[in-house]
Amino acid sequence: MDGLYERDILAWSEDQAARLGRLAASERANEAGIDWANVIEEVESVGRSEFQAVESLLVEALRHMAKLAAWPEAPATAHWTTEALAFLLGARRRISPSMRRRLDVPGLYADAARLVRRQAVAEGRAMAPIVDACPLTLDELLAADADPAVLAGRLRAG
Repeated sequence: MDGLYERDILAWSEDQAARLGRLAASERANEAGIDWANVIEEVESVGRSEFQAVESLLVEALRHMAKLAAWPEAPATAHWTTEALAFLLGARRRISPSMRRRLDVPGLYADAARLVRRQAVAEGRAMAPIVDACPLTLDELLAADADPAVLAGRLRAG
């Protein structure tokens, strides 16, 4: 093949599922007794799973950066910085070109901020205000020199 699987698993899975769908629609393919609906679903799920993994890594990175912004003097800041970096590195390794166009960084940040605010309430812990709208771009998050501590500073409100 042309290496699409290695370059962009999401695009590959969608392409292969579409091809399988066309093949399944032919009479000859139906005679083979293959469970086409489930085969197609499984191929599509490969790409969806990878996409969801990247989303999850980015939410966790943003959550740790929001914690850095919310509690800049906490003893855990070094740990949160390291964790945020690990999640960003994981996302950078797993992302594919077609994912970049579909990732909703503002939505992912909203989820992360909600988790941090919920944690503050659950723990009865005061927090510095964090921004409601994410000022960070996907390119900034995935940059080779991304520094979670610096990015976290942009999440502080006021």
